[in-house]
Amino acid sequence: MTDLRRALSEAVGAAFASADLPAELGRVTASDRPDLADFQCNGALAAAKSARRDPREIGAQVVAQLRENPVFKSVELAGLGFINLRVANGVLSERVREISADERAGGQPAETARRVMIDYGGPNVAKPMHVGHLRSSIIGESLKRIFRFRGDNVLGDAHFGDWGFQMGLLIIAASDENPHWRAVAEELWRTPDGPKPQEEDRFIALLLEGLDLDTLDRLYPSAAAKAKQDEEFRDRARKATAELQAGKPGYLRLWRHFVAVSRKALQREFEALGIEFDLWKGESDADPLIPEMIETLKAKALLVQDQGAQIVRVAREDDKRELPPLLVVSSEGSAMYGTTDLATILDRRRTFDPQLCLYVVDQRQGDHFEQVFRAAYLAGYATDGSLEHLGFGTMNGPDGKPFKTREGGVLKLHDLIESAREKARQRLHEAGLGVELSEVAFEDTAHKVAMAAIKFADLQNFRGASYIFDLDRFTSFEGKTGPYLLYQAVRIKSLLRKAASEGAQPGLAVVEEPAERELALVLDGFDQAVSDAYAKRAPNFIAEHAYRLAQTFSKFYAACPVMGADTPAQRASRLAMAQTALRQLELSLGLLGLEAPERM
Repeated sequence: MTDLRRALSEAVGAAFASADLPAELGRVTASDRPDLADFQCNGALAAAKSARRDPREIGAQVVAQLRENPVFKSVELAGLGFINLRVANGVLSERVREISADERAGGQPAETARRVMIDYGGPNVAKPMHVGHLRSSIIGESLKRIFRFRGDNVLGDAHFGDWGFQMGLLIIAASDENPHWRAVAEELWRTPDGPKPQEEDRFIALLLEGLDLDTLDRLYPSAAAKAKQDEEFRDRARKATAELQAGKPGYLRLWRHFVAVSRKALQREFEALGIEFDLWKGESDADPLIPEMIETLKAKALLVQDQGAQIVRVAREDDKRELPPLLVVSSEGSAMYGTTDLATILDRRRTFDPQLCLYVVDQRQGDHFEQVFRAAYLAGYATDGSLEHLGFGTMNGPDGKPFKTREGGVLKLHDLIESAREKARQRLHEAGLGVELSEVAFEDTAHKVAMAAIKFADLQNFRGASYIFDLDRFTSFEGKTGPYLLYQAVRIKSLLRKAASEGAQPGLAVVEEPAERELALVLDGFDQAVSDAYAKRAPNFIAEHAYRLAQTFSKFYAACPVMGADTPAQRASRLAMAQTALRQLELSLGLLGLEAPERM
């Protein structure tokens, strides 16, 4: 099964070939003027340049061929040689039937399946998620779903930030927080084997009593700020980092507690967002590979001494700007951020061997990933082009700057989610929706509306663009919003339930009316939207399709009575089109990470 664009391109290509012109000139696209045509072909203009002929003459020759093809309702030549095409009603009817019978609603798999790793989310130990994590999580989850839909074997990895200098900062900050606790800890850690079981119980109790996520969240910013001003404190943190990475037992116990406390809170936020990771590997998982990796880099003469540190030079002769080397080992002997990223590539190659690895990370990290990727290619850990950084812009406030609280701080993701839920409840009440739902069902619906508002606000934009977050506008049931899409899906569900209660069932789709034609053409466009989203790593193509589908169905519903159709056959046909639209809309929503409730 193929979409109309491809099928028509073959037909138009054959007409060009019959005129002794390359068949690829027959490429068909959706019309820029839907009021004039369903599809268009601009190949006559391109052919005129190479053949040195009048484009209208070429166009007329092709049009004459196409008018004999029953696939077309009309074929017209316009302007300098544009070919406008309208598809026959019977062809549209058959296409809707194909989509209706297809469990994928017209979306086709990729020609060749691949093993794909998607690195997204990027949560950190001791740091509650904030709005800065939102885009990576939402975009990465959607891409994971899109790539799986296209048939790839995909793993999503949260790539937990649980190693490095920030851990040393926390260890020292926690030690300084409570002198008594520090004294006990030092006493317990004085032997390489660590404390005895009864002492360890006392130690763990002390940890659980004082080091919850709120405490860690308070400690880390102040420690990071202090390290910039206090050289002695910074040196202690660096030493603690090196001792942790060297396996100091007490530091490892403390670090494990940091990880456990942090991950529990992080999973709560991800679950609320409907985001699931296949892997929760952290930077620490790559740490055991670092000594071996360093030896490999040395053996390949890639590792260079530089002012006491060890680096890999990644600059190329054809670079248009200078790219600094990748710092692998600091002058203090610690592994760096880039070191663990490079070791992670090696780890992924050995455990999954991905043919493509996508990193959904803020575009401001572009240089860092370029350094790491080039080092990986030089080391032979990945093939050229198999590592991609999918950068994204910022989520901004009304002032156009990165989103902040009224006090100027970074808004925690948990607070944003709660604000969206409260706004969704308010919107449902204002619209008179949800009044017949139980309290549990109402809360579930409000949550789905809130998530649709947050996610669609992001995904309707190309990931590389920044956007202004406006909760009032994004939670509206009108306009280009996630709640609007959910509302349209619920309307169709209600229609189908009503039809079933009256004994009416979907039947054979027959496309006749203009609004039916328009809906059929939008349904046909789903495969192109998925293909574009997949190729360009951009969910906004599916978001745009979902919105067009919802709008077009609304126009169809207004123009073509369903339950009040003229004949039972017409009613069955329109129910079939409604059912197909619902399935494709819900599938589109699912690829975006949204879910429509059964009722509102």
